[in-house]
Amino acid sequence: MWDYSDKVKDHFFNPKNAGAVEGANAIGEVGSISCGDALRLTLKVNEDSEIIEDAGFQTFGCGSAIASSSVLTEIIKGLTLDEALKVTNQDIAAELDGLPPEKMHCSVMGREALQAAVANYRGEEWKDDHEEGALVCKCFAIDAVMIEEMVWANKLRTVEDVTNFTKAGGGCAACHEDIEAILEKVLKERGETFDPNAAPIEKVEAKAEKKPLTNLQRIKKIEEVIMSFRPQLMADGGDVELVEVVDKTAYVNMTGACNGCQMSSMTIAGIQQRLMEVMGEFIKVVPASQMPAAGLVNIKEAGHA
Repeated sequence: MWDYSDKVKDHFFNPKNAGAVEGANAIGEVGSISCGDALRLTLKVNEDSEIIEDAGFQTFGCGSAIASSSVLTEIIKGLTLDEALKVTNQDIAAELDGLPPEKMHCSVMGREALQAAVANYRGEEWKDDHEEGALVCKCFAIDAVMIEEMVWANKLRTVEDVTNFTKAGGGCAACHEDIEAILEKVLKERGETFDPNAAPIEKVEAKAEKKPLTNLQRIKKIEEVIMSFRPQLMADGGDVELVEVVDKTAYVNMTGACNGCQMSSMTIAGIQQRLMEVMGEFIKVVPASQMPAAGLVNIKEAGHA
């Protein structure tokens, strides 16, 4: 389980500006659900002053992706578009009092969504289809241009650094040799020498193993995560409710617009992913319709036992 700052936890459990902005005139979409993270950033920009009057986000991804998107909307509200474009992924991470190295790609996604939204407002074409550079990582569709940019901007030194900031190399590893070639090229331009055995930046030391959660602690944490999803779902006319928790299986009901929606299975998968990250253990999330008929413990009874 990664070590998150209090700010990351706050923006995760209490996301700011979740949902689409009403009357938005700028939209930026980046990422892909198939690759694990996706972000849709909507802005309401004053057409006279180009000041961002409101910002909202819809994110599919881990807790760090939610927190990065949430804090980004807080940072850019009140800024002009040109001022907002100066916000870097390091600014996003710093505002959260840091992110684990393995989650820095979430701050990068926020920065890209902002660039895409500004381009959308200005009627410009923002390319994230990798036409600028050769595709390096086929697993996550990351091109050479993005890797070079991240190596320069964040002073990356190792393949692990590149994976943490871009996801490139985090799949089949077939692209590691190409990533090393890019690192060698950029480091040479910086007057440095590439060392394949160098330690990654901001290495996080392993934490002592924590005690297993009690059933009551597990139920409370599951409730907190479920609650964090509700604002985004309710903004789209849907909702989710926790029905039962049996051992490490959580049974949920998708209601409103989410009931029978083709995206409901992805939402459930996202909840499951977030639970495992927050709790540091495998938690299965299952529709309540698949709940066995007997042997259940009612969540309210368990919570007040």
